[in-house]
Amino acid sequence: MRTRYIVVLSMLLLAGGAARAAESFVQDRFAIGLWVDPPLDANADARYRELAEANFTLVIGGFGGTGIEKVSQQMALCEKYDLRLIAPSHAIAPEDLPDGPAIWGYALRDEPSAADFPELRTKADAIRAVRPGKLTYINLFPNYASEKQLGTSTYDEHVRLFVETLQPSVLSMDHYPIFRPSGDGRDAYCETLVTMRQYALANNIPFWNFFNIMPYGPHTDPTEGQVRWQIFTSLAYGAKGVLYFCYYTPAGGEFPKGGAIIARDGRRTRHYDEARRINAELKNLGPTLMQLTSTGVHRVSEEAGDDPETVLKGAPLVNISREDHDPPHDYLIGVFRHADGRRAVLLNNYRFAYTAWPTVVFDVPAEQVIEVDRHTGEMAPVIDDSPDMDGLQVSLGAGDGRLFLLP
Repeated sequence: MRTRYIVVLSMLLLAGGAARAAESFVQDRFAIGLWVDPPLDANADARYRELAEANFTLVIGGFGGTGIEKVSQQMALCEKYDLRLIAPSHAIAPEDLPDGPAIWGYALRDEPSAADFPELRTKADAIRAVRPGKLTYINLFPNYASEKQLGTSTYDEHVRLFVETLQPSVLSMDHYPIFRPSGDGRDAYCETLVTMRQYALANNIPFWNFFNIMPYGPHTDPTEGQVRWQIFTSLAYGAKGVLYFCYYTPAGGEFPKGGAIIARDGRRTRHYDEARRINAELKNLGPTLMQLTSTGVHRVSEEAGDDPETVLKGAPLVNISREDHDPPHDYLIGVFRHADGRRAVLLNNYRFAYTAWPTVVFDVPAEQVIEVDRHTGEMAPVIDDSPDMDGLQVSLGAGDGRLFLLP
Protein backbone atom coordinates (compact mmCIF):
# COMPACT_ATOMS: atom_id res chain seq x y z
CA MET A 1 0.00 0.00 0.00
CA ARG A 2 2.85 2.35 0.85
CA THR A 3 4.60 1.61 -2.48
CA ARG A 4 1.37 2.25 -4.39
CA TYR A 5 0.93 5.59 -2.60
CA ILE A 6 4.47 6.67 -3.61
CA VAL A 7 3.83 5.71 -7.25
CA VAL A 8 0.56 7.68 -7.28
CA LEU A 9 2.29 10.65 -5.63
CA SER A 10 5.10 10.59 -8.22
CA MET A 11 2.60 10.56 -11.09
CA LEU A 12 0.69 13.47 -9.54
CA LEU A 13 3.82 15.53 -9.08
CA LEU A 14 4.90 14.99 -12.70
CA ALA A 15 1.45 15.60 -14.19
CA GLY A 16 0.59 18.52 -11.94
CA GLY A 17 3.89 20.36 -11.80
CA ALA A 18 2.79 22.88 -14.41
CA ALA A 19 -0.52 23.47 -12.62
CA ARG A 20 1.29 24.13 -9.33
CA ALA A 21 3.64 26.58 -10.99
CA ALA A 22 0.64 28.33 -12.53
CA GLU A 23 -1.09 28.81 -9.17
CA SER A 24 1.46 31.34 -7.93
CA PHE A 25 -0.90 32.71 -5.28
CA VAL A 26 0.53 35.82 -3.65
CA GLN A 27 -0.79 36.91 -0.25
CA ASP A 28 -1.08 40.71 -0.46
CA ARG A 29 -2.07 41.43 3.15
CA PHE A 30 -2.00 39.87 6.60
CA ALA A 31 -4.92 37.45 6.87
CA ILE A 32 -7.38 38.08 9.70
CA GLY A 33 -10.03 35.51 8.98
CA LEU A 34 -12.85 33.48 10.42
CA TRP A 35 -14.83 30.24 10.42
CA VAL A 36 -18.63 30.42 9.98
CA ASP A 37 -19.34 33.42 7.78
CA PRO A 38 -22.53 35.53 8.13
CA PRO A 39 -25.73 34.34 6.45
CA LEU A 40 -26.39 35.76 2.99
CA ASP A 41 -29.91 36.92 3.80
CA ALA A 42 -31.75 40.24 3.68
CA ASN A 43 -29.33 41.65 6.28
CA ALA A 44 -26.18 40.49 4.50
CA ASP A 45 -24.95 43.98 3.60
CA ALA A 46 -25.18 45.16 7.21
CA ARG A 47 -23.48 41.97 8.40
CA TYR A 48 -20.53 42.42 6.05
CA ARG A 49 -20.20 46.07 7.02
CA GLU A 50 -20.15 44.93 10.65
CA LEU A 51 -17.49 42.34 9.83
CA ALA A 52 -15.30 44.95 8.11
CA GLU A 53 -15.77 47.33 11.06
CA ALA A 54 -14.31 44.61 13.29
CA ASN A 55 -11.15 44.89 11.14
CA PHE A 56 -11.27 41.47 9.54
CA THR A 57 -9.48 41.14 6.20
CA LEU A 58 -10.52 37.65 5.05
CA VAL A 59 -13.73 35.64 4.83
CA ILE A 60 -13.67 31.86 4.41
CA GLY A 61 -17.06 31.00 2.95
CA GLY A 62 -19.20 27.90 3.08
CA PHE A 63 -21.69 28.51 5.90
CA GLY A 64 -23.45 31.69 4.79
CA GLY A 65 -24.48 30.16 1.49
CA THR A 66 -23.26 27.91 -1.31
CA GLY A 67 -23.85 27.69 -5.04
CA ILE A 68 -22.88 30.12 -7.78
CA GLU A 69 -25.54 32.74 -6.96
CA LYS A 70 -24.72 32.93 -3.25
CA VAL A 71 -20.95 32.89 -3.80
CA SER A 72 -21.30 35.69 -6.36
CA GLN A 73 -23.29 37.72 -3.81
CA GLN A 74 -20.62 37.08 -1.19
CA MET A 75 -17.88 38.10 -3.61
CA ALA A 76 -19.66 41.39 -4.33
CA LEU A 77 -20.00 42.14 -0.60
CA CYS A 78 -16.30 41.42 -0.03
CA GLU A 79 -15.38 43.76 -2.90
CA LYS A 80 -17.62 46.48 -1.44
CA TYR A 81 -16.04 46.25 2.03
CA ASP A 82 -12.43 45.58 0.96
CA LEU A 83 -12.37 42.01 2.22
CA ARG A 84 -10.71 39.01 0.61
CA LEU A 85 -12.68 35.82 0.08
CA ILE A 86 -11.88 32.13 0.00
CA ALA A 87 -15.03 30.89 -1.68
CA PRO A 88 -16.56 27.44 -1.22
CA SER A 89 -15.95 25.22 -4.24
CA HIS A 90 -18.14 22.20 -3.56
CA ALA A 91 -20.97 21.55 -6.02
CA ILE A 92 -19.50 24.10 -8.47
CA ALA A 93 -17.52 23.02 -11.55
CA PRO A 94 -14.01 24.60 -11.62
CA GLU A 95 -14.76 26.57 -14.79
CA ASP A 96 -17.93 28.00 -13.18
CA LEU A 97 -16.28 29.24 -9.98
CA PRO A 98 -16.87 32.99 -9.58
CA ASP A 99 -13.75 35.06 -10.05
CA GLY A 100 -12.88 38.63 -9.19
CA PRO A 101 -10.34 40.85 -7.41
CA ALA A 102 -11.76 40.01 -3.97
CA ILE A 103 -11.27 36.27 -4.40
CA TRP A 104 -8.04 34.88 -3.01
CA GLY A 105 -9.04 31.32 -3.83
CA TYR A 106 -11.37 28.41 -3.21
CA ALA A 107 -11.88 26.13 -0.21
CA LEU A 108 -11.53 22.44 -1.02
CA ARG A 109 -11.63 20.60 2.30
CA ASP A 110 -11.32 20.94 6.06
CA GLU A 111 -9.20 18.44 8.04
CA PRO A 112 -8.58 15.71 5.45
CA SER A 113 -6.88 12.38 6.15
CA ALA A 114 -3.64 11.60 4.33
CA ALA A 115 -5.62 9.04 2.33
CA ASP A 116 -7.57 11.97 0.81
CA PHE A 117 -4.48 13.85 -0.38
CA PRO A 118 -4.20 12.33 -3.91
CA GLU A 119 -7.86 13.02 -4.71
CA LEU A 120 -7.54 16.55 -3.35
CA ARG A 121 -4.49 17.09 -5.57
CA THR A 122 -6.60 16.15 -8.59
CA LYS A 123 -9.29 18.65 -7.54
CA ALA A 124 -6.68 21.34 -6.86
CA ASP A 125 -5.09 20.87 -10.28
CA ALA A 126 -8.48 21.14 -11.98
CA ILE A 127 -9.06 24.51 -10.30
CA ARG A 128 -5.48 25.71 -10.87
CA ALA A 129 -5.82 24.98 -14.57
CA VAL A 130 -8.80 27.35 -15.02
CA ARG A 131 -8.15 29.82 -12.16
CA PRO A 132 -4.37 30.44 -12.26
CA GLY A 133 -3.09 32.61 -9.46
CA LYS A 134 -5.85 31.57 -7.06
CA LEU A 135 -5.33 29.62 -3.84
CA THR A 136 -6.66 26.08 -3.48
CA TYR A 137 -7.27 26.17 0.26
CA ILE A 138 -7.21 23.15 2.56
CA ASN A 139 -7.10 23.35 6.36
CA LEU A 140 -5.27 20.64 8.33
CA PHE A 141 -5.82 18.89 11.65
CA PRO A 142 -3.89 19.91 14.80
CA ASN A 143 -1.27 17.65 16.36
CA TYR A 144 -3.74 16.20 18.87
CA ALA A 145 -5.72 14.48 16.10
CA SER A 146 -5.66 10.67 16.29
CA GLU A 147 -3.65 8.44 13.94
CA LYS A 148 -6.94 7.35 12.41
CA GLN A 149 -7.88 10.96 11.67
CA LEU A 150 -4.44 11.84 10.35
CA GLY A 151 -3.95 8.70 8.31
CA THR A 152 -0.31 8.70 9.43
CA SER A 153 1.56 7.57 12.51
CA THR A 154 2.82 11.08 13.36
CA TYR A 155 1.72 14.65 12.83
CA ASP A 156 5.01 15.55 11.18
CA GLU A 157 4.48 12.81 8.59
CA HIS A 158 0.93 14.06 7.98
CA VAL A 159 2.11 17.62 7.21
CA ARG A 160 5.08 16.40 5.16
CA LEU A 161 2.89 14.21 2.95
CA PHE A 162 0.40 17.04 2.55
CA VAL A 163 3.11 19.42 1.34
CA GLU A 164 4.66 16.82 -0.97
CA THR A 165 1.31 15.81 -2.48
CA LEU A 166 -0.58 19.11 -2.70
CA GLN A 167 2.34 21.55 -3.08
CA PRO A 168 0.20 24.24 -1.44
CA SER A 169 0.72 27.99 -1.60
CA VAL A 170 -0.38 28.35 2.04
CA LEU A 171 -0.24 26.01 5.03
CA SER A 172 -3.20 26.21 7.41
CA MET A 173 -4.30 24.31 10.51
CA ASP A 174 -6.56 24.64 13.53
CA HIS A 175 -5.54 24.13 17.15
CA TYR A 176 -7.62 25.02 20.21
CA PRO A 177 -5.62 24.90 23.43
CA ILE A 178 -7.21 24.13 26.78
CA PHE A 179 -7.26 27.02 29.28
CA ARG A 180 -8.37 25.50 32.57
CA PRO A 181 -6.92 25.53 36.10
CA SER A 182 -6.81 21.74 35.86
CA GLY A 183 -5.28 21.64 32.39
CA ASP A 184 -3.03 23.81 30.24
CA GLY A 185 -2.76 22.93 26.54
CA ARG A 186 -0.61 25.85 25.45
CA ASP A 187 2.67 24.00 25.00
CA ALA A 188 0.98 21.57 22.58
CA TYR A 189 -0.33 24.59 20.65
CA CYS A 190 3.25 25.77 20.28
CA GLU A 191 4.35 22.31 19.14
CA THR A 192 1.85 22.48 16.26
CA LEU A 193 3.16 25.94 15.39
CA VAL A 194 6.70 24.51 15.36
CA THR A 195 5.62 22.04 12.67
CA MET A 196 3.83 24.71 10.62
CA ARG A 197 6.84 27.01 10.84
CA GLN A 198 9.23 24.24 9.78
CA TYR A 199 7.36 23.29 6.62
CA ALA A 200 6.38 26.86 5.74
CA LEU A 201 10.02 27.97 5.85
CA ALA A 202 11.26 24.88 3.98
CA ASN A 203 8.79 25.55 1.16
CA ASN A 204 8.89 29.36 1.22
CA ILE A 205 5.14 29.68 1.81
CA PRO A 206 3.11 31.45 4.52
CA PHE A 207 1.17 29.64 7.22
CA TRP A 208 -2.08 30.53 8.97
CA ASN A 209 -3.85 28.98 11.94
CA PHE A 210 -7.27 28.91 13.53
CA PHE A 211 -7.54 29.62 17.26
CA ASN A 212 -10.43 29.56 19.71
CA ILE A 213 -12.70 32.41 20.82
CA MET A 214 -15.77 30.53 22.08
CA PRO A 215 -16.78 27.90 24.66
CA TYR A 216 -17.54 24.38 23.48
CA GLY A 217 -16.88 20.83 24.65
CA PRO A 218 -14.03 20.91 27.20
CA HIS A 219 -13.08 24.47 26.25
CA THR A 220 -13.80 27.38 28.56
CA ASP A 221 -14.85 30.74 27.13
CA PRO A 222 -11.54 32.55 26.45
CA THR A 223 -10.71 35.83 28.10
CA GLU A 224 -9.26 38.62 25.99
CA GLY A 225 -5.85 37.79 27.46
CA GLN A 226 -6.21 34.19 26.31
CA VAL A 227 -7.26 35.32 22.84
CA ARG A 228 -4.28 37.66 22.67
CA TRP A 229 -1.99 34.87 23.85
CA GLN A 230 -3.11 32.60 20.99
CA ILE A 231 -2.65 35.33 18.39
CA PHE A 232 0.68 36.78 19.50
CA THR A 233 2.14 33.34 20.07
CA SER A 234 1.26 32.50 16.46
CA LEU A 235 2.95 35.72 15.35
CA ALA A 236 6.09 34.84 17.31
CA TYR A 237 6.35 31.65 15.24
CA GLY A 238 5.95 33.60 12.01
CA ALA A 239 2.24 33.19 11.12
CA LYS A 240 1.02 35.36 8.24
CA GLY A 241 -2.61 34.84 9.17
CA VAL A 242 -4.80 34.17 12.21
CA LEU A 243 -8.31 32.76 11.90
CA TYR A 244 -11.08 32.98 14.51
CA PHE A 245 -13.16 29.96 15.51
CA CYS A 246 -15.90 31.10 15.25
CA TYR A 247 -17.36 34.35 13.93
CA TYR A 248 -21.04 33.37 13.72
CA THR A 249 -22.16 30.87 16.37
CA PRO A 250 -22.58 27.49 14.64
CA ALA A 251 -25.83 25.61 14.88
CA GLY A 252 -25.91 22.13 16.38
CA GLY A 253 -25.59 20.33 19.67
CA GLU A 254 -21.83 20.76 19.91
CA PHE A 255 -22.23 24.45 20.80
CA PRO A 256 -25.06 24.67 23.36
CA LYS A 257 -23.59 27.73 25.11
CA GLY A 258 -23.21 29.71 21.89
CA GLY A 259 -20.81 32.55 22.54
CA ALA A 260 -18.93 33.07 19.28
CA ILE A 261 -18.26 36.66 18.11
CA ILE A 262 -21.83 36.94 16.84
CA ALA A 263 -24.67 35.01 18.52
CA ARG A 264 -27.08 32.87 16.50
CA ASP A 265 -29.71 35.62 16.63
CA GLY A 266 -27.25 38.18 15.24
CA ARG A 267 -26.35 39.92 18.51
CA ARG A 268 -22.76 40.93 19.15
CA THR A 269 -21.18 39.13 22.09
CA ARG A 270 -18.40 40.64 24.20
CA HIS A 271 -15.96 38.96 21.83
CA TYR A 272 -16.93 41.37 19.03
CA ASP A 273 -15.28 44.37 20.69
CA GLU A 274 -12.34 42.22 21.76
CA ALA A 275 -11.79 41.08 18.18
CA ARG A 276 -12.25 44.62 16.84
CA ARG A 277 -9.55 45.94 19.19
CA ILE A 278 -7.09 43.15 18.52
CA ASN A 279 -7.70 43.12 14.77
CA ALA A 280 -7.05 46.87 14.54
CA GLU A 281 -3.62 46.22 16.04
CA LEU A 282 -2.99 43.33 13.66
CA LYS A 283 -3.87 45.50 10.66
CA ASN A 284 -1.36 48.09 11.85
CA LEU A 285 1.36 45.48 12.40
CA GLY A 286 0.41 43.55 9.26
CA PRO A 287 2.47 45.39 6.61
CA THR A 288 5.62 44.82 8.67
CA LEU A 289 4.73 41.23 9.61
CA MET A 290 4.34 40.40 5.91
CA GLN A 291 7.96 41.50 5.34
CA LEU A 292 9.41 39.20 8.03
CA THR A 293 11.00 35.76 7.74
CA SER A 294 11.35 33.76 10.95
CA THR A 295 14.92 32.92 11.94
CA GLY A 296 14.36 31.65 15.49
CA VAL A 297 11.93 31.21 18.37
CA HIS A 298 13.05 31.21 22.02
CA ARG A 299 11.12 30.45 25.21
CA VAL A 300 12.35 31.96 28.47
CA SER A 301 10.62 30.32 31.44
CA GLU A 302 12.06 31.07 34.86
CA GLU A 303 9.91 28.33 36.39
CA ALA A 304 11.59 25.85 34.03
CA GLY A 305 14.98 27.05 35.23
CA ASP A 306 15.84 29.03 32.09
CA ASP A 307 18.59 31.62 32.27
CA PRO A 308 17.60 34.42 29.85
CA GLU A 309 21.15 35.18 28.70
CA THR A 310 21.80 31.51 27.95
CA VAL A 311 18.52 30.95 26.09
CA LEU A 312 18.90 34.18 24.11
CA LYS A 313 22.54 33.71 23.13
CA GLY A 314 22.95 34.91 19.56
CA ALA A 315 19.53 36.60 19.44
CA PRO A 316 19.10 40.39 19.00
CA LEU A 317 17.37 40.48 22.40
CA VAL A 318 20.19 39.39 24.71
CA ASN A 319 18.75 39.61 28.22
CA ILE A 320 15.55 40.06 30.24
CA SER A 321 15.41 40.94 33.93
CA ARG A 322 12.69 41.86 36.42
CA GLU A 323 11.94 43.37 39.81
CA ASP A 324 11.79 40.85 42.67
CA HIS A 325 8.05 41.38 43.17
CA ASP A 326 7.20 40.81 39.48
CA PRO A 327 6.01 37.39 38.26
CA PRO A 328 8.81 35.03 37.18
CA HIS A 329 9.91 35.34 33.56
CA ASP A 330 7.69 33.62 31.00
CA TYR A 331 8.21 34.93 27.49
CA LEU A 332 8.22 33.77 23.90
CA ILE A 333 10.65 35.61 21.65
CA GLY A 334 10.28 35.42 17.88
CA VAL A 335 13.33 36.53 15.87
CA PHE A 336 13.04 37.57 12.22
CA ARG A 337 14.83 38.98 9.21
CA HIS A 338 13.08 41.89 7.49
CA ALA A 339 13.03 42.02 3.69
CA ASP A 340 15.21 45.16 3.86
CA GLY A 341 17.89 43.38 5.90
CA ARG A 342 16.97 44.65 9.34
CA ARG A 343 16.36 42.26 12.21
CA ALA A 344 13.13 42.06 14.14
CA VAL A 345 12.03 40.78 17.53
CA LEU A 346 8.50 39.99 18.66
CA LEU A 347 8.36 39.80 22.45
CA ASN A 348 5.30 37.87 23.66
CA ASN A 349 4.08 37.70 27.27
CA TYR A 350 3.49 33.95 27.73
CA ARG A 351 1.28 34.64 30.74
CA PHE A 352 -2.36 35.26 29.85
CA ALA A 353 -3.45 36.28 33.36
CA TYR A 354 -0.73 38.77 34.34
CA THR A 355 0.87 41.80 32.80
CA ALA A 356 4.64 41.91 32.46
CA TRP A 357 7.08 44.78 32.86
CA PRO A 358 10.53 43.43 31.95
CA THR A 359 13.79 45.29 31.61
CA VAL A 360 15.17 44.27 28.23
CA VAL A 361 18.63 44.50 26.70
CA PHE A 362 19.17 44.42 22.94
CA ASP A 363 22.51 43.93 21.20
CA VAL A 364 22.43 47.57 20.05
CA PRO A 365 21.91 50.75 22.09
CA ALA A 366 18.28 51.45 22.95
CA GLU A 367 18.24 54.56 20.76
CA GLN A 368 18.77 52.33 17.71
CA VAL A 369 15.72 50.16 18.50
CA ILE A 370 12.56 50.97 16.52
CA GLU A 371 9.08 49.81 17.55
CA VAL A 372 6.16 49.25 15.21
CA ASP A 373 3.30 51.00 17.00
CA ARG A 374 0.30 48.65 17.21
CA HIS A 375 -2.08 51.59 17.45
CA THR A 376 -0.87 53.56 14.42
CA GLY A 377 1.35 51.23 12.39
CA GLU A 378 4.06 53.89 12.44
CA MET A 379 7.70 53.18 13.26
CA ALA A 380 9.36 55.24 15.98
CA PRO A 381 12.22 54.88 18.47
CA VAL A 382 11.20 52.63 21.34
CA ILE A 383 9.94 54.48 24.41
CA ASP A 384 11.10 53.50 27.88
CA ASP A 385 7.92 52.76 29.81
CA SER A 386 9.69 53.37 33.15
CA PRO A 387 12.19 56.20 32.59
CA ASP A 388 12.82 56.55 36.34
CA MET A 389 14.32 53.03 36.43
CA ASP A 390 17.67 51.90 35.08
CA GLY A 391 17.69 50.32 31.63
CA LEU A 392 14.89 49.94 29.08
CA GLN A 393 11.51 48.77 30.36
CA VAL A 394 8.66 47.58 28.14
CA SER A 395 5.18 46.88 29.45
CA LEU A 396 3.16 43.96 28.09
CA GLY A 397 -0.51 43.24 28.68
CA ALA A 398 -1.68 39.72 29.47
CA GLY A 399 -0.85 37.51 26.47
CA ASP A 400 0.32 40.55 24.52
CA GLY A 401 3.22 41.09 22.15
CA ARG A 402 5.33 43.98 20.88
CA LEU A 403 7.34 44.20 17.66
CA PHE A 404 10.79 45.79 17.44
CA LEU A 405 13.17 46.44 14.52
CA LEU A 406 16.93 46.62 14.83
CA PRO A 407 19.79 47.49 12.45
